[in-house]
Amino acid sequence: MGTPSGLQCVRCGKLFALNRFREGCDSCLALGISSNLTVAYAPRAGPVMARSDVPAAPASMWRWSELLPADASEAVSLCEGQTPLVSIDRLGLGPVWLKDESRNPTWSFKDRLASSAVTMAKKLGARVIASSSTGNAGAATAAYAARAGLPCVIVTYAGAAGPLVTQMRAYGAMLVSVPTSADRWTVLSAAVQRWGWFPTTVYFGPAVGSNPLGIEGYKTLAYEIVDALNGGVPDWCALPVCYGDAIYGMWKGFEEMRELGWIRRTPRFLAAEVSGSLERALALGEDMPAIISRSAPSVATSIGALQGTVQGALAVRQSGGAAVFVSDPEIVDWSERLARIEGVFPEPSAAAVLPAIARLRERGDMKPDDTVVALFTAGGLKDPALAQSRLGPVPHQAPGLRDTVRALKEHYGFDCE
Repeated sequence: MGTPSGLQCVRCGKLFALNRFREGCDSCLALGISSNLTVAYAPRAGPVMARSDVPAAPASMWRWSELLPADASEAVSLCEGQTPLVSIDRLGLGPVWLKDESRNPTWSFKDRLASSAVTMAKKLGARVIASSSTGNAGAATAAYAARAGLPCVIVTYAGAAGPLVTQMRAYGAMLVSVPTSADRWTVLSAAVQRWGWFPTTVYFGPAVGSNPLGIEGYKTLAYEIVDALNGGVPDWCALPVCYGDAIYGMWKGFEEMRELGWIRRTPRFLAAEVSGSLERALALGEDMPAIISRSAPSVATSIGALQGTVQGALAVRQSGGAAVFVSDPEIVDWSERLARIEGVFPEPSAAAVLPAIARLRERGDMKPDDTVVALFTAGGLKDPALAQSRLGPVPHQAPGLRDTVRALKEHYGFDCE
């Protein structure tokens, strides 16, 4: 795309300096709308880049560095990206492939964000990497900060999943825990303003989304999907959505390929959410999604935000897509189906796309033969508490074949004879 020339508001198009990544658009905020920024690029000199011009190396998302804000030689990388498309054809959902991001270095899609963000942090001379996270974003930020040789501070709270807290700390991140989720932003916002720490994630409200320099990494999801389909484009891309970073990044990636002439059309986007905030905004034609309260936190903690973002609504609306509210019982049901029928164990948030796809198929908004690529954000070992609570203890028995036969029959209904 060329050299980064600055940042641009995703809503009104106002231009800002490249180093003004810590805040959203001030002009939109004056209107009561919290809008994120995105990287703008100067026109690329020479002939238009063809898809065949993309090098095979490095074996990471940085093979697409011509379309990213930094060169591959500058990348802080752990060989993230290049994840497979896995067909799941036994769930009755029609032609669906999972873009399996659990294959990434820290086992989630957040590695793309972290690699791009920390690369730019190092390039811009950042001294401390920071994140407000209870999960995958914090783990990815910690790993890539370690790779870059930079100190990392993560502000979390008591609701963070134990395995993820352990993972963040294992990478050497300095974790501090505060009483509530909102307190994370209060602390990190003050630190960013006072000491100039480099934030990779959301840290103020109303949320606009994560660092725009990091969101560029999500464009590579789109590039890889088209590459895997030999230049083809799915009819739909389905994602579990919180603040809309990945859905906006993917949408931007497809739009860039269309502008370059690599593809003739772009997919429609389906946002699966646990708040209904985007769904309401799209129905009412609102730029700024509203807060939708819940009586209790969702089991899908990674997408548990009560309010969508301008960037998320924009990507869905511009693609002609849809946003669908999914309930906890649906997430639990489809999590178990995916693991037991297809052999893919999801974290609860990753499974949210499946009931959303089912809903659109049932409504007829998604045709029976429409192809879908669903973003599988992370595997179940990231947050196994839900599965553990439903599976119960393993039966304990005496060490004999007869006892084994009885245990299998009583606990699992399995007859060995």
